[in-house]
Order: sequence, then structure tokens, then C-alpha cells
Amino acid sequence: MDERKRRFEYKWVIAALSFVMIFVGLGFFSSTRSLFVLPITEALSIPRSAFSLTDTCRFLSTAITNLFFGTLVAKFGAKKLVGFGFLCLCLSALCFSFSVNVWMCYLGGVLMGVGFSFGSTTIVSYVINHWFAEKKGTVMGAVLAANGLGGALASQILSPIINAHANGFRDAYRLLALLFFGVGIVLILFFKNKPKEPITPTGNAKRRGRDWVGIPFAQAVRSWYFYGIAVCIFLTGVILQGVFGTMAAHLRDVGFSADFVTTVLSIQSLSMTVFKFLTGVMYDRFGLRTTATVCSVTAVVTGLMFALASPGPVGTVMAIVFGIFSSLAMPLETIVVPLYASDLFGQKSFDHILGILISVNTAGYALASPILNLSYDLCGSYTPALLVSCTIMAGVVILLQFVIHSAHVRQREIETE
Repeated sequence: MDERKRRFEYKWVIAALSFVMIFVGLGFFSSTRSLFVLPITEALSIPRSAFSLTDTCRFLSTAITNLFFGTLVAKFGAKKLVGFGFLCLCLSALCFSFSVNVWMCYLGGVLMGVGFSFGSTTIVSYVINHWFAEKKGTVMGAVLAANGLGGALASQILSPIINAHANGFRDAYRLLALLFFGVGIVLILFFKNKPKEPITPTGNAKRRGRDWVGIPFAQAVRSWYFYGIAVCIFLTGVILQGVFGTMAAHLRDVGFSADFVTTVLSIQSLSMTVFKFLTGVMYDRFGLRTTATVCSVTAVVTGLMFALASPGPVGTVMAIVFGIFSSLAMPLETIVVPLYASDLFGQKSFDHILGILISVNTAGYALASPILNLSYDLCGSYTPALLVSCTIMAGVVILLQFVIHSAHVRQREIETE
């Protein structure tokens, strides 16, 4: 009984460490990326389209690394990967802080991508899947909500530093490097790979679509809905990353002040905290179809508001509404991806499927920034590309319905065999 109690208590330590990991990594480094676009491109005298390849380097390195996630975590364990991930984040921030040309930014992007492979959503999803048998969606939502809190705090801390002088972005990145190094040490000291004994679900956690044995990896990749969900995740990655990666720059381009943009970013980060948690609760209560559909439809509607926002009264309201409710679309990039892996394919192939789906997601991210910034260079505005993105996202909503239906039909067939 004492041993069971100890394990039960330590899973909450793991959840807290995962929360800190997301709060610092995604919150301070990823959520604030748009704040650095204008200062860096102006300081280094490079076009936005060239600088946008930094994100391409980041996401490609994440995608390639995640393809081998299942093998790497089995060989080295989560703890070592987390430590290595935060070391890479620290080195990435230092590369950006000392950058004198775009090539150093590209190296920083590569290191950032590797760092996030082992220090953010993928590893957190793996850990929670192994430490929690029930309410995984709620726990995942609560942990990943740290991104919003971290982003809200980081925007207020980093914006004044970045805007203090022409090279303020260098000071901001050095502060981030110190933060990543310190948090990495704490994680290495207290992190544990997985419980000594496998956890087992009870009660409602055994329901189909929540925590089922699933199908072998070889069988999963032969199903059409594996490729269907991969397409949905890829396009979602392109669209959402394109929208949110250009958020600060687009709002400034159409005439909003820097203070207003900072406020919208903070509002978005705070609302993200709420909506990520509610997305996890929604999944545990209503299932995958409802959760994915609500998030996807929200992405379409708020994307249109973002594309059409302007400094006028109506446009300002649209920008604020976008800042609040666009966060309900963000879980499609984080919480929902591991839920696709567990819900559609089950535990037998979870580790390998998770790495592949997140690789597909980040491959979409890699294309987002070049496409949107090339559109800006050609058209002088992000608006045309944003409107096309909303149209494609509407098609994703439809395709998702067929994918989830087919997967759940297959699950029922397996249960009756």
C-alpha cells in the first residue's frame, strides 16, 4: 500500500515538472517568436522571407528527430532526452543572441527544433501516457496550458527588453539561455522515466477511444485513416503556424500599435491557458470527434477575423475576439495530436505513432513561415494567404469526420472479434 501511495504521489511531481517544462520552453521561447521578427530582421538587414527559414530549420529538425522518437526514448529514457533537449534550447538562445548573419539564426533554429523534440509536447505526451491511467486528456490539457501562462508572462518581460534599444533582442535571448540552463538542471535532478510497474486503467478509462489496447504499428500504417489523419495534421500545422507565426507582424502591418499587439498577445496567451485545459476536459467528457471539430471550426472562424482585422472599431473588436478565441484552435497543434495517436490507434503503437504524427505536424510548421512570408514579399500583405488558409482549414474539418468515423468503426470490429 505504501509503495502504491508513493508512486501515486510522484506522478503529480512528474506532472508539475512537465508543467514547468512547457511553461518555460514553449511559453518563453516559442510563444514569443513573433516579437523577435522585426527587431532581428531590421538589426541584421535581412528580408523576412530569408529570416523565416529559421522556423523552417527549426521545424524540419523537430520533424526528423521525432521520426526516431520511439527508438530514442526506448534506448535512453525520457530523463536523458529532457536534459539534452534543454541543453539544446540554451545553445539555441545563445546562437540568436550572438547572431551577426542569417546563418547563425538558422543554426539557432536547428538547435531549437531538437530542443523542442525532447523538451516539449512529444516528451510530455509520452510521460503522461506512462504515468497516468485515467483522465489523460484533462491532465494533458492542464500541463500544456502552461504554454499560455508562460507566453503571457514572457510577453510582458521580454517586450520591454527587446524594445529598449536596437540590439535589445540579444539581451532577451541571453536571459532565455540562462533560464533554460537553470530549469534543465532542476529537471535532471527530479525527473523519472516511468513507474516501476505499468499503470492500468479502471472504470470509464477502459472505454473505447479513451485507453484501449489498440493495433500493432505495422497494421496501423496499412490503414487509410492513418494517412488521412496525417494529411489533416499536416495541413493544420501549416495553417495554424502560419497564422500565429505572423500574428504580431500582421497586426503591426495593418496599423495596430506595438502596445496593442502586446496586449492581444497577452490576452491570447491567457485564454490559451483556459482553453487548453478545457480541451482536455472536453475530450474526457465528449470524445475525440467533438473536441477536434470544435477546435477546427474555431480555427476557421477566428482565422477569418484575423485576416480582416484593422484599426477601425469593428476591426479592433475582431482582433480582440481573435486573441481570445483563437486559443481554442491551438490545442490542435499540441493536446489533440497525442490524443489522435491514443484514440485512433491505441497503446500498442502509441510511442511510434506519436513521434510520426508530431513529425508530420512540424513538417507543416516548416512550410508555414516561408509560404506566408513569401506571400508578404510578393503581395505586400499577409491577408491573401490568410484567406486561402481559412478555406483549406474548412476542408480539413470535413476530412476529419471521415477519418475519425473509420477509425472508430475499426475499433468496434476489433472489440467484437
